[in-house]
Amino acid sequence: MKQNLIMFHELSAGSAFWLPHGARIYNKLISFIKEHYWKRGYDEVITPNVYNLDLWHQSGHAMHYKDAMFCFDVEGKEWAMKPMNCPGHCLMFAGKIRSYRDLPLRYADFGVLHRNELSGALSGLTRVRRFQQDDAHIFCREDQIEEEVIGALDFMKSVYTTFGMTYKLELSTRPTKALGEVELWDRAEAALARAMDTFAGKGGWRENPGDGAFYGPKIDIKVMDAMERVHQCATIQLDFQLPIRFDLQYNTGSKEKGNEFARPVMVHRAMLGSVERMFAVLCEHYGGKWPLWLSPRQVMIIPVHKDWNDYCQEVRDKLHDEGFYADVDLSKSTFQKKVRSAQVDQYNFQLVVGGKEVENGTVNIRTRENKVEGEKKVDELIVYLKAMRAEYK
Repeated sequence: MKQNLIMFHELSAGSAFWLPHGARIYNKLISFIKEHYWKRGYDEVITPNVYNLDLWHQSGHAMHYKDAMFCFDVEGKEWAMKPMNCPGHCLMFAGKIRSYRDLPLRYADFGVLHRNELSGALSGLTRVRRFQQDDAHIFCREDQIEEEVIGALDFMKSVYTTFGMTYKLELSTRPTKALGEVELWDRAEAALARAMDTFAGKGGWRENPGDGAFYGPKIDIKVMDAMERVHQCATIQLDFQLPIRFDLQYNTGSKEKGNEFARPVMVHRAMLGSVERMFAVLCEHYGGKWPLWLSPRQVMIIPVHKDWNDYCQEVRDKLHDEGFYADVDLSKSTFQKKVRSAQVDQYNFQLVVGGKEVENGTVNIRTRENKVEGEKKVDELIVYLKAMRAEYK
């Protein structure tokens, strides 16, 4: 709370209020994933927040999950707020005739989700009632599973390498109460194993027998933060059951009777998981010292004397126009106190301005660690900061 990023209130227990600086980080995490979506062939979709409960009966969630859903009456029928996106994506897939040429389809959705967690189970940002996920579902042919899983693993690696985190992979296989044909499970598990061998090398992952979901095998990704604590955030799961429940099919292009249509395989995957939970993990991972690209407080400009306030404001406006979070300390505090306050607030850079800097069109740069980097033209500084941001530093 020292950085004033979020707050909670008893009138909406389990739902965070994102203060301006917290919202900057939250939105940056989402835009970071969206940049990957653009490069990796995902299509972002927007789906409803509320559905007739019939949808959740069809998906099977109502049977196992209804107590954790916010349900309410709409004109005599039971509706609910969505706790996950997958059934809505199934409706979109089923909305038109699909060809084998259309696959894979990669639907990404940042829709707001609600789960009716018991008040005693709520815990900060790690167990909440309102959250968003970097949720995506890939509809593919069985022969595309391996390639899609390798792509998802590469996506995961890129994300966690950017965060400076390491990870371990586990393949969770068919549980006792699995649904579906054993042969299909065997083929899917073999495809996942080949994908993991290709990605991590033989011996670069371990098997977790019998710990798969009832609807398909999954890859559990355990990530380690700077303190070597383990977090379960990213996930890649195969699903054979939702395509059956929603009677999803695509035209195979075959003329052979009985083989004209086939059922797609659905891949559930998330890189961050819950954005709220990942935010909490990153707060501790970075210890509040956010890298520039993710920082809600990037630059503080400090005039040595009030005579240079107007110049400082001009520099701030230039930085703002280039998309940087920049502030000017116009308080009556001493110079040393201004520098110290900016460091305590975890501004990545302090730009000190005196008469010489105004005359030369420059700023004098100090880092958060109080390292003096010297004088630099404002335009040169902007190029430097842009390069850092582009490289996720």
